[in-house]
Amino acid sequence: MSRIMRDTTLQPLIIVVILLLALTGCASRGELDDEAIARIPDAVPKVEPLAKSGNPESYVVFGRRYYTQKSARGHVERGLASWYGRPFHGRKTSSGETYDMYAMSAAHKTLPLPTYARVTNLENGRRVVVRINDRGPFHDGRVIDLSYTAAVKLGMKRQGTARVEVQAIDPRRRFWSFLPFLADHSEAESDTGRPTRAAASLQN
Repeated sequence: MSRIMRDTTLQPLIIVVILLLALTGCASRGELDDEAIARIPDAVPKVEPLAKSGNPESYVVFGRRYYTQKSARGHVERGLASWYGRPFHGRKTSSGETYDMYAMSAAHKTLPLPTYARVTNLENGRRVVVRINDRGPFHDGRVIDLSYTAAVKLGMKRQGTARVEVQAIDPRRRFWSFLPFLADHSEAESDTGRPTRAAASLQN
C-alpha cells in the first residue's frame, strides 16, 4: 500500500478522533449531571462582614420599594422558591460577587448580604443550606431564588418552583445545624407589603 493510500485510509479515523476529543472537551465544560451535583456540599455558615454592595437601606425594583433587614436573626418564612441558572452564570450578583450556578447560593429581597439559610422543600422534605448573596426574586409570592445546584438538590429543578421554608442561620451558634433560632422567632408569608424585610440594588 502506498503512502498516499495509507494517508487516505487514516483520514476518516483522524477525523473521528478529533470529533470525539472535541465532544469530550465540550462535555467537561458543560453542565454537571444531577449525580455530580448531588455530591456538591452545602454552604458552610461562617461569620462574615456585610457585603460592601447590595445592602442599602431601601431600593426600588419595578416601582416597588423594598427595605433591607438590619439583621437576619429570627427570620423564618414560607412561600414559593424559584431558581436561576445558565443565563446568569458568570454575572455579578447584588453583593458584587460572581454568580456561580454550581454554588450553593441564593437570592433574597431583604435579608442582609450575605446570610446563610436553611431551605426546606415542604413538598418532599429535602433540605439544603445556602449562602444568600444576591437580590430577588421580584415576583409576587416568591420568597427566594435558588442557584441551579440548590434547586437540583431540593428536587425542584423540573417544576421550576416549590413551596419552601426559609430559616436564617446564625453561624455564631455552635450547634446551628440542630437548633433553630429561639429568639425573635417570626414567620412571614411572602410579599406582605409591609417594609420589614429588605433588598439591594441589582435586579435579576
